[in-house]
Amino acid sequence: MNNFLFVAAENDAIKNCKAGGMGDVVRDVPRQISERGDKVHVVVPSYSRLHQNGTFKTNLNFQLRGVTYTAELYEVIPKKEFRNIHHYVIHHPEIEAGSIAHIYHDDTEEPFYTDAIKYFIFCTAVAEAIKKGAFGNLDIVHMHDWHSSLILFLKEYHRAYKLLKKIRFVYSIHNLAIQGIRPFENNYSSLKNWFPEVPFDTISLQDYRYQDCINLMALGIRFADVVHTVSPSYKEDVLRPSSPPEFIGGEGLEIDLQKADNEGRLFGILNGCNYKNIRAAKKGLIYRNTVKALFQWLQEEAKKYKADFLAHTGEKTMRYVEQPPDFIVSSVARLTEQKFYFFKRSPEAFVQMLEKLKEVNGIFMLLGTGAPEYEELFRKLSYEYSNFIFTNGQSEDLIDSIYLESDLYFMPSLFEPCGISQMLAMRNGNPCLVHHTGGLKDTVEHMKTGFAFDGKTYDEKIANMLSSFNAAIDVYANDKPRWKKIQSNAKKMRFTWEKSVDQYYKQLYLL
Repeated sequence: MNNFLFVAAENDAIKNCKAGGMGDVVRDVPRQISERGDKVHVVVPSYSRLHQNGTFKTNLNFQLRGVTYTAELYEVIPKKEFRNIHHYVIHHPEIEAGSIAHIYHDDTEEPFYTDAIKYFIFCTAVAEAIKKGAFGNLDIVHMHDWHSSLILFLKEYHRAYKLLKKIRFVYSIHNLAIQGIRPFENNYSSLKNWFPEVPFDTISLQDYRYQDCINLMALGIRFADVVHTVSPSYKEDVLRPSSPPEFIGGEGLEIDLQKADNEGRLFGILNGCNYKNIRAAKKGLIYRNTVKALFQWLQEEAKKYKADFLAHTGEKTMRYVEQPPDFIVSSVARLTEQKFYFFKRSPEAFVQMLEKLKEVNGIFMLLGTGAPEYEELFRKLSYEYSNFIFTNGQSEDLIDSIYLESDLYFMPSLFEPCGISQMLAMRNGNPCLVHHTGGLKDTVEHMKTGFAFDGKTYDEKIANMLSSFNAAIDVYANDKPRWKKIQSNAKKMRFTWEKSVDQYYKQLYLL
């Protein structure tokens, strides 16, 4: 039996520990590993809350900032039990919950200031737990994004953790754009402040652009035994330099990625989607679930500032209870540049889509929260356009209804390492309209399983986005057999974790 440890910032196998797609991967891959008869431990930070109903396992004592820190390891109960999987959280008062999904901090003046501190403490505690044998004798440590990469720094440079060199380290990149860049020194949230006694090689760790800083994403790429992107096309993208907004690629780390590729250490494997044990949702509840979510948000103190808008959304939704639309286009995502840059820069294109929808008695439903400027844009458009319903919050029941009852799922991501939303929509037989980038290129085929757009210039991309949207509406309105065929093709697509984890074993784990 092989023994694995997964180290990440998120794990959707436990309640309230997910902000994005990484949480899904950290939930689903261990389940596949357990089905193969191997053992998995999954550890994430407690964020001062997830340990509260856990079982205390051990204290972890280690040196940081020249003083002894004591963190606590707890085993916690997952949403669903699977044999040979154990879930843990590490608690320390300085590993705090952030504002994003009660996980990440959003330090606008000094990015990663607070998160780097949290993950310095977390990663050192994980290294100490490995050393102490809390997870048994490990064969593989699988780390996810920059939040976990500091373990490789400890393995390489910290004399207390040399025994980590016996273990194989796998590093998965979920979002290359977020890199965890911090100064080497002269800052409370700097490497030297937290590890004053550890001698290290600055050149091996530095960011190419900010040479007085460590790049924690680069650390993972440079020091892991093997590096993994979450789709084959994203692997090809990141080997080329970015040229925004037309193309998002290696984000300044393409040289490191090319080196890893040349050394045979870089693999692109598509994420899977869960086709078993799905939360059951009933059809016909989309507007009821919208109103229910709105009433719930109206009672939350944190949402009082947008109470008028939530009430406006409720009033608008009630109209569709009595007179449902014939066609629903939807998007569910965090409101960020990655997901909705095209709408922010070209709101007139979005307005053209809303006008086109009127021809088929259609509406656009968008659910999400995120950057204030994106929320403001969509609230403004919602007041102006009757067929745009913007549900500015998070509700699992409503998200399930949207995936189940939409006719067309829209995903205009500027870049997309893999994407899970398109897989969830297709699982329900709903075609998607996507920007042909990264994992969206690997999962949606234009006019066969959905609709896609691309272009060499920004203007070309916007023109093609509108053209593909119009084509989708025209097929729906005027060619029902073709529409049904595309729906059927979408539903038949299977991006299984079984297939993906087979490749993990062959290419990443070498088992």
